[in-house]
Amino acid sequence: MQLFYSDHFVLPLPEGHRFPMRKYALLRQRVVESGLFAPDDLRVPDAATDDQLRLAHTADYIARLTAGQLTEREIRRIGFPWSPGMVERSRRSVGGTIAACRAALADGFAANLAGGTHHAGPDHGEGFCVFNDAAVAARVMQAEGRVRRIAIVDCDVHQGNGTAAILAGDNSIYTFSIHAEKNFPFRKFPSDLDIGLDSGTGDAEYLAVLEEALWRVLAQAGADLVIYLAGADPYVGDRLGHLALSKAGLLARDRLVLESCRREGLPVAIAMAGGYAPDLDDIADIHFNTIRLAAELARAGGSTRFDPFQFNTD
Repeated sequence: MQLFYSDHFVLPLPEGHRFPMRKYALLRQRVVESGLFAPDDLRVPDAATDDQLRLAHTADYIARLTAGQLTEREIRRIGFPWSPGMVERSRRSVGGTIAACRAALADGFAANLAGGTHHAGPDHGEGFCVFNDAAVAARVMQAEGRVRRIAIVDCDVHQGNGTAAILAGDNSIYTFSIHAEKNFPFRKFPSDLDIGLDSGTGDAEYLAVLEEALWRVLAQAGADLVIYLAGADPYVGDRLGHLALSKAGLLARDRLVLESCRREGLPVAIAMAGGYAPDLDDIADIHFNTIRLAAELARAGGSTRFDPFQFNTD
């Protein structure tokens, strides 16, 4: 199973900034120390090109962002100070999801150890999201002729408003978001399927709702590929979450998504999305559990068209 990382491309942040940038390096360290992956399994992705980004974003936004010409209001909306490092890191993060999609189509599962930047819209960044990696990667896969239809399964705690806005009216890419309803973004753009949960929703209710929704998503999407945003922020200890899932509940969520896709023979590219627990080790635990489970399923399957009888789902 191939993993793509970009944490060594530094996005400079001021002291005390609330975005936990170090979580990405901590996750990669956890992956390396696990011994589950060979050195060649971890790869640095290419930076997304302007041509690739223009499949989801306006040329004007890309050009002004790259040149450092955004307004102060636009920069505040993103939440990161502008720098050349911010631009490069953001392009690499998108490149990681593009590369993970290609690898998943070859191997069954792959992951970007970043990404999930689902608030970035066609002509703006928002909520710590500069470019929308899932929307760009989906369109790149179609442009390269690798797939016709894609499903984006967004299990971040925040609604995927940017993804929904970019892909509105595109019947070839199905967007699904399950999130805390009374949470950012407060003006939501409708996905193909949105499920807004009450604050404090825990493991049992979340998993029951998700299981039912996945049947609908996979039946309606007719997808050739799934991009899965495996946010760590539905965790009960998350500062920005409002939901109350345990680590075991989040792992059960991952198993539900990944095994549902596996039964349908669908390759899955995973992106990490959000995570804001005060203890960065909690974020790393949650994301690493996702990666470890995907690796187990990848070893059990061995191809993009899985045999559901090769793996015990009990």
